[in-house]
Amino acid sequence: MMMNKRLINTVSQSKKYIAGNVAFQWCSMAANIAGVFAAGNLIGRLAAGKPEKEVLWGTVLVVIAVLAVRCICLLGSARMSFLSSESVKKTLRREIYQKLLRLGSSYQERVSTSEVVQMSVEGVDQLETYFGAYLPQFFYSMLAPVTLFAVLSFISVPPALVLLLCVPLIPAAIAAVQIFAKKLLGKYWGQYTALGDIFLENLQGLTTLKIYQADEYKSRQMDEEAEKFRKITMKVLTMQLNSISVMDLVAFGGAALGVILSLWQLLAGNISLAGCFVIILLAAEFFIPMRQLGSFFHIAMNGMAASDKIFNLLDLPEPQQGKAKISVKNPDISIKHVSFSYDREREVLKDIIMEIPGGSFTAVAGESGCGKSTLAALLMGRNKSYSGSIQVGGIELSQASEESLMKSVTYVGHDSYIFKGSVRDNLKMGDPGAEEEKMWNALEKVNLADFLRTEEGLDTQLEERASNLSGGQRQRLALARALLHDSPVYIFDEATSNIDVESENEIMAQIRSLKGNKSVILISHRLANLTGADRVYMMENGRVCEAGTHEELLDYGGGYARLWKKQQELEMIGKGGGQE
Repeated sequence: MMMNKRLINTVSQSKKYIAGNVAFQWCSMAANIAGVFAAGNLIGRLAAGKPEKEVLWGTVLVVIAVLAVRCICLLGSARMSFLSSESVKKTLRREIYQKLLRLGSSYQERVSTSEVVQMSVEGVDQLETYFGAYLPQFFYSMLAPVTLFAVLSFISVPPALVLLLCVPLIPAAIAAVQIFAKKLLGKYWGQYTALGDIFLENLQGLTTLKIYQADEYKSRQMDEEAEKFRKITMKVLTMQLNSISVMDLVAFGGAALGVILSLWQLLAGNISLAGCFVIILLAAEFFIPMRQLGSFFHIAMNGMAASDKIFNLLDLPEPQQGKAKISVKNPDISIKHVSFSYDREREVLKDIIMEIPGGSFTAVAGESGCGKSTLAALLMGRNKSYSGSIQVGGIELSQASEESLMKSVTYVGHDSYIFKGSVRDNLKMGDPGAEEEKMWNALEKVNLADFLRTEEGLDTQLEERASNLSGGQRQRLALARALLHDSPVYIFDEATSNIDVESENEIMAQIRSLKGNKSVILISHRLANLTGADRVYMMENGRVCEAGTHEELLDYGGGYARLWKKQQELEMIGKGGGQE
């Protein structure tokens, strides 16, 4: 019943904690049985008019011992639950992480980032409860009724047998609901991940949506998806409420039937008052474990639905990894007849041809949406389903190993991620073995060292995404980290957008200084940053429409020249100039 052998075997180390949890619960029940018997014995003696101080004090001591044992068992059970949950979190998140590593940087072609995040966080949290609460309760609910039957059968077999036979009616009711619930929860998780996909996509592209005035349309789309999710959530809650009502009816009805039979046996003279008292008090204990299991039913179903999603990810076919190493110090990059599309309906890149000599400063220009960032993603290996040829240092990109490509190419975007922690921790991501002197040298190059010396130096603490730094300081730190990576190829994708002019000029000076020692590819919509490039490729609608130096393209008088003139006029207006 809602048992997944593969899931349990995947987190095999949790088995001992589940067994420990069950053992603690069983010991707690045994102590409770002992306490009930002691109380029943006292009631029997009082009814017979033979109260004895020794019996009274003995009962008090037994009750105190029972409370102590149950307290210890409760703490032990909670501890086992925690250890089981901890092992599940570590194991499954490690499995997901390692799977993403094997899928490589192009994993987004197979699974969305938002879905991975949901599986790694909420999906694993559901399974944490599944292992920490549901599975121990499942095994305990099987063991407890059998133990109680074995004990009560010594008092009277008929009520003990009736109580035991009524217990399976609860899982039968659960199984009946499960048929409907499994399909419903599958739809729930599907709608949940779909809503997450749309939300993340809209959040990441909010600026673009505003520019093209498509934010209202996307807002309506989000409202529609949210309403679908609300409706299916209410269906899940209704199903859970109905299943609980059915289980309560079975549990209370079965316990009442057992009590009635025990009273009947008492009136018939087949059992003593003490025995009847014990059966009445323990009748509910037959059903409480199974009833508690039923309350975890929706958790188990959510866990199963989440595990299906996780295993779908873990079972994704892994691309054949290349083994060739890019060993050239300043590799040439050759792009020949490359086309790419995210879907069959729209081709994003069309027959791209570029030659980027080693150690050169190459620029890619064009307005938003022309395919510049998609080209950068191809060069980074993030998108691999392209046609044509991309060679780095004479090695076909599809044949290069992931490790070799990551060491050879460094990418700096307009919003490079800065992690919460110290400046030192973030810099070491560029070069884990970097000494302090080397880190300070990188910070000096990007003019961030003086600021950090007024703070706590390399131990300066950063908030998530470095929200306690200005935009220019974040980009400078990202550039310093990139310099520490010290790769032969650098791709700067709008690395100076959304920052102040002073920071932009300083970052651009550092980017230009890399020329000669490194191959620099600068992607920018602002043409003033491209004036010193050895070669500029102008893109429109996914194609390279012009190529040459900045001066050659201005003389040509095409799209590049028109865009340059427009930007110059806007900058003059921004400075208070312009024509009369």
